Amino acid sequence: MIQTPYLLFLGDAPDQLAAKVAQGIKDWRPENAVGQFRMEGCKADLGLEDMDLVEAREAGAKTLVIGVANRGGVISPEWKKVLVMALEEGFDLASGLHNLLRDEPDLVAVAEACGRELHDVRVPEVKYPIANGKKRTGKRCLAVGTDCSVGKMYTALAMDAEMKKRGLKSSFRATGQTGILITGDGVPLDAVIADFMAGSIEWLTPDNDNDHWDMIEGQGSLFHVSYSGVTMALIHGGQPDALILCHEPTRETMRGLPEYTLPTLEELRDMALPLAKVANPACQVVGISINTQHMSEEDALSYLAEVEKRIGLPAVDPFRQGAGRLVEALDAI
Repeated sequence: MIQTPYLLFLGDAPDQLAAKVAQGIKDWRPENAVGQFRMEGCKADLGLEDMDLVEAREAGAKTLVIGVANRGGVISPEWKKVLVMALEEGFDLASGLHNLLRDEPDLVAVAEACGRELHDVRVPEVKYPIANGKKRTGKRCLAVGTDCSVGKMYTALAMDAEMKKRGLKSSFRATGQTGILITGDGVPLDAVIADFMAGSIEWLTPDNDNDHWDMIEGQGSLFHVSYSGVTMALIHGGQPDALILCHEPTRETMRGLPEYTLPTLEELRDMALPLAKVANPACQVVGISINTQHMSEEDALSYLAEVEKRIGLPAVDPFRQGAGRLVEALDAI
């Protein structure tokens, strides 16, 4: 088990979105976020107290969590210096990067010498099956997006919290490093061998009560040429009964792909739904989740109203306004 609370390491994150792992922990498990550690040039800020390693230890932090999700998931030499010092200061390390802590001999040596633990949450720990496509009992909702990092995890978490608040049966099913660090369990989908990706989601969302909903954390985008494969595995392995379309309207190009513009919500709907119907012919698109964090209240409400009128489905920012209308949309199917 990863010891809490955490000191969230933002490193030299080039922008706020690069710190999405730390942001997710801060937003959904604030009791585990003691403070943030930022290096020179860091352009992300969680609004937490900036702490050095000594201050964080005195404040009770037990694990330094790498809260940055950079392209390729690599540990830079500059980061390495801080990670070594953290181990020597008495911290465990936790990371969801593709560049595993356990594959860094110097970190392993220091951890062993200091009696500290290295936690790589992006390592599959189960021998997942190949998907069989058989229909499972229970219900499943999947968030799909026009791009990466548009709010799919936040949507699923907000809907799960609202379901529980209403006394309904729901489970959040984490499929990425941030969700796993928030909940302590899940499938690191983008680290699963391709042939077993859909099967891992079948394993993650097994048979359940007929009135139980699995809120599946979305990943990637069908329109993102780098990460579309993980989305397909979720769509077919998850066999969703309901899709929630997710979008961030102020973004001009796709994350990490400046030559590509985002698709419209209609294009996302018309691409995702037929693919979902391959595994579950009864699947429906039931709502729209809009990430309005970069919009004023007036602009956000105007945009949501326009989208809702245009597409004919409830459109909300579930983190800003609550997920009640999206949960109610599930009850209608």
